[in-house]
Amino acid sequence: MVAGVITDECTVAVSAERLWKACFGNVSARAAIVPKACAGFIDAVEVEGDGGAGTVTTMKFNAAVGEVSVVKSRTVSLDEATFVMRAEVIEGGKVTAQLKSQVNEVKVEAAGEGVSVVKVKVEYDTIGDAPLPAEDQARLTKAYLGLVKKVEAYLAAHPDELA
Repeated sequence: MVAGVITDECTVAVSAERLWKACFGNVSARAAIVPKACAGFIDAVEVEGDGGAGTVTTMKFNAAVGEVSVVKSRTVSLDEATFVMRAEVIEGGKVTAQLKSQVNEVKVEAAGEGVSVVKVKVEYDTIGDAPLPAEDQARLTKAYLGLVKKVEAYLAAHPDELA
């Protein structure tokens, strides 16, 4: 087993509060907006729970994605005041098959009027004795940030939603 940590971030032209509601903090908004923002990529988001610790989120991917059909995660902690969510992946994902465990932390920080920075940290343990290849490390964070960028584009096109 090899432990690792990967970090990445991106800037988005959406306020921290609005992005947080759309992606992480509001379970009904997440279930409604993410499939619209990721049309053709994510077909459905199902949420079991109130969004806090123990909530299970299932993302069902479009068949055109090919590699992955479902990714299921369980919320470990959610801090509405600081816009930080930690979740463990419990099923799915191409890279996840190489991992014994994977915990993701997403933090949304205000960075000015209508701008925020999304920081992603992935902590993992591999199944074998080899480290996770660099291209798979990049895939993990890029998947989260890619979803955030799609939600950013959706919210920009729908300025009254979650305003």
